[in-house]
Amino acid sequence: MKRILITGANSYVGIAVEKWLLKDIENYKIDTLDMLDKNWRGFNFSSYDVVFHVAGIAHADVGNVSEEQKQLYYKVNRDLAVEVAKRCKNAGVRQFIFMSSMIIYSGCKENLITKEVEPKPLNFYGDSKWQADQKIRNLSDKGFRVVVVRPPMIYGKGSKGNYPELAKLAGKLPVFPVVKNKRSMLHIDNLCEFIKLMIDNEEQGVFFPQNREYTNTSDMVRMIAEVKGHKILMIPCSNTLVRIMGKIPGKIGKLATKAFGDSAYDMSMSEYKENYRIYTLKETICITEG
Repeated sequence: MKRILITGANSYVGIAVEKWLLKDIENYKIDTLDMLDKNWRGFNFSSYDVVFHVAGIAHADVGNVSEEQKQLYYKVNRDLAVEVAKRCKNAGVRQFIFMSSMIIYSGCKENLITKEVEPKPLNFYGDSKWQADQKIRNLSDKGFRVVVVRPPMIYGKGSKGNYPELAKLAGKLPVFPVVKNKRSMLHIDNLCEFIKLMIDNEEQGVFFPQNREYTNTSDMVRMIAEVKGHKILMIPCSNTLVRIMGKIPGKIGKLATKAFGDSAYDMSMSEYKENYRIYTLKETICITEG
């Protein structure tokens, strides 16, 4: 039996992974640690084989944040993560899994990320994750196996971010534009199976899990509408118009860029020796919206 500690109580990913692993209670013992509790520094990490660190701040409104709030992102996403990793290493924990993010590539000119592309965060949120990513990897050695996971947008029942906003639109709008774009996404169950394999195989390194197929925003909205039983008319829209919309200041421009722009990992980066993509895109939408 492997003893696993999830640092970051009540996080969406942490709760999902805990439930996933506890389907096999004979092989996994799971505990969680609330990082908001100031007494966490007195916690004994030495009895755990694996620490899965998911505590962090996400979904930043980068256009309306004070300098004090920006520093909080660095304190939580970078400083806290690095401190936990160091304490785990000193305590003899054998594997440390850190949830980084595709956001660290947000400032790159490339829309298709390959292994050759160097991360370049666009803002303080991405930079706080990137700095932690680098510092934690530097702690890795034969006795302390660090796994850094850089997932694209994670979605599923109860998720936050852009997916639920699009799902709302898919259930209400009478029409939606047809665009040709390509985005990497990762359903929460596919992620949970991936984390399980990281633990089972005692992995070490940087990983880029994603669904087995890219997502086209228009196709996804159409699938969501079908599952919801909502009739929606898909109308042609030129990519030129989408680019123009993306340059509009404010929420319209941001939504157009996030929803209709390209943002993907090269699929070869996400291959693994065992199958973690247990659901297709259509199946995940049925699970999420059904």
